Amino acid sequence: MSRKVGGGKPQRYVQPSLLMALSDGSSYGYQLIQLIGEYGFLRGDVPPGMIYRHLRQMDEEGVVESRWDSEGDGPAKRVYSITPEGLEILEAWIIHMERQRDALDNFIKRYKKQN
Repeated sequence: MSRKVGGGKPQRYVQPSLLMALSDGSSYGYQLIQLIGEYGFLRGDVPPGMIYRHLRQMDEEGVVESRWDSEGDGPAKRVYSITPEGLEILEAWIIHMERQRDALDNFIKRYKKQN
């Protein structure tokens, strides 16, 4: 089989992954990178630059908000939190994912019924 199977763009799930991680509470960029890698959408190391670009864009759109935390040792860190709009978008992602799951389940059942 020479064609790529299971292709697609896993980065499309960066936004819902970040929102899911932030739904548990505020977090730093590095912590978020560690968390979203556990969700299974991004294979291998999660590129920090891509994550920070998404976070900046989501901050500009009002989906997340950020503030600088200068407490503790070391340089100040940006802390991200989900906004009420971000929670609504996460809910919309969940509905979308459930529909995708149902369509995939139906496709697989149809295939197995034929074989």
